[in-house]
Amino acid sequence: MWDTKIELDIISYNAGTSACGKAGEWTRALSLLRGTIEASLRPTVITYGAGISACETRVRWRHSLLLLREQREAMVRPDVTCQNAAISACANSGRWQRASVLLSEMWDVGLEPDDISTTPRRARVTKAGSGSRR
Repeated sequence: MWDTKIELDIISYNAGTSACGKAGEWTRALSLLRGTIEASLRPTVITYGAGISACETRVRWRHSLLLLREQREAMVRPDVTCQNAAISACANSGRWQRASVLLSEMWDVGLEPDDISTTPRRARVTKAGSGSRR
């Protein structure tokens, strides 16, 4: 038997975090994200994006907001993907006001919202409009 030690790098952690998130294993995804810090690795925008996306798919809006804040505190500039995942997590949880605030914050941090960024807002307007026609 071989006696080798495999040393994980940030790319390995990012891949694992992303895979767990896509499989709906948000707690494992966040555990891997925390593992980067324990392994003395510096999480990247990809690391945080994978964690926030894992929270988005399981409608863990509070966790997504905590990760977004942690990302900023770690001086890792959020990108559109991170912000969109947090917006979606809030919108999917019915936290429309918070989703709107996150959308507004995009401009404050120099990010240009895209179609995905504004989808929750359009869905809310459409839903409100269809409700008023009854």
